[in-house]
Amino acid sequence: MKLPTTRLFPLLLMLALALLTFWLEQMVREDAGPHPSLRRHDPDYIVDRMSLVRYGADGGVESTLAAAKMIHYPDDDSTELIAPRMVQTRPNEPRVTVTAQRGTLSQDGEEVFLYDDVLLVRDGAAGSPEARMRTSFLHVVRARSLVRTDRDVVISEEGRMLSGRGMEYYNDSRQVFLRDRVRGRFEPRKKDLATK
Repeated sequence: MKLPTTRLFPLLLMLALALLTFWLEQMVREDAGPHPSLRRHDPDYIVDRMSLVRYGADGGVESTLAAAKMIHYPDDDSTELIAPRMVQTRPNEPRVTVTAQRGTLSQDGEEVFLYDDVLLVRDGAAGSPEARMRTSFLHVVRARSLVRTDRDVVISEEGRMLSGRGMEYYNDSRQVFLRDRVRGRFEPRKKDLATK
């Protein structure tokens, strides 16, 4: 059975139009992608003089995170901090203050990554002097009271100094673990000298 050309032409034309429509739809979908604002790394909001306060079960201030500026980007849901300052003020523990030039927040806000001229200061308490820690990068895990770095770090107290590369510091137990190239200098305390 042979189809006449006059009947075959409309079928071929309809098939060609269907293929062209399918091809055009695929091209438009590829070009559209996500919303244009999500394809660029542009901030969706900026907050000047940001401050976030966490309260403990007793209603007292447990920690504060402040920054001169906070910038949020919707494309990767990242948050940048300019001149961040963290203060931990738990009851019966010395206050811990951390400052840096810039930082980023994890999506849930539980982890803070601090960069450039990072300084951690633990206030002195009964029996222990003030301690300072300097590094170029610090990762703070707030829920575990843990700070760590894979970079060079210098820790100093009155008459003592430790340095190394790679560190973990647990604020709850005040334990410090240095990983590599550890060096230290410990001067005898003045009262120890007087007893000799």
